[in-house]
Amino acid sequence: MNHVKTKVMLVLGLAVLSAVLPRATADEWDQKTVFTFSGPVEIPGQVLPAGTYVFKLADSPSDRNIVQVFSKDERHLFATFLAIPDYRLQPAGRTIITFEERPAGSPEAVKAWLYPGENYGHEFVYPKPKALELAKVNNTPVPSMPAELAPNTLQPATTMQEPNVLELSNSELKAQTPTEEEVEITEVFTMVVAAPPEELPKTASSIPLVGVVGLLSLATAFALALVKREYKHGQN
Repeated sequence: MNHVKTKVMLVLGLAVLSAVLPRATADEWDQKTVFTFSGPVEIPGQVLPAGTYVFKLADSPSDRNIVQVFSKDERHLFATFLAIPDYRLQPAGRTIITFEERPAGSPEAVKAWLYPGENYGHEFVYPKPKALELAKVNNTPVPSMPAELAPNTLQPATTMQEPNVLELSNSELKAQTPTEEEVEITEVFTMVVAAPPEELPKTASSIPLVGVVGLLSLATAFALALVKREYKHGQN
């Protein structure tokens, strides 16, 4: 009976380890973040009703500036759009989302999203007419894309190889200013290359994970030792 219990402990330990470790890596790779909005909010191309949404980076090793927004259960894709790196000298210790000011009665527009432990966030790129409107209201430049490349709200791109995504990634971005001037984006934004993550975020959120993995590893090793000892005892 003890031999059976030990085997069960071993199998459970290995199963939990295999489930925990890939999830930690995946969440860092796509920077999955869940946001709940108490009122409607605007993202490039559309207004989202109040509710819970999942923000992710698209699964692309070469372009880390494509954002996707899903429903809470991730079964429905609302949008695929472009962002530019929002560089910060010090990494954030928590998730940050910022908003642009809007005229009274208008839904707030998401300005940028920053994942914990990263030196760069993702500043959303709006179609030119909307970017100009936001620039005037906020009295600050807003990154913009050509109006004809506005995100498709009816059929959002699901892969990075779709023609509209490739065209968007290769498009020449500009910045709209409060004075209605269109300038080169590098004139008003610090452009950096967003490199893929190489290690787990160094934030408080990763500490419990390390502790759990450590305990599970010790438990698994202990179970292996018991199996080996009982096997030798059975042979004698």
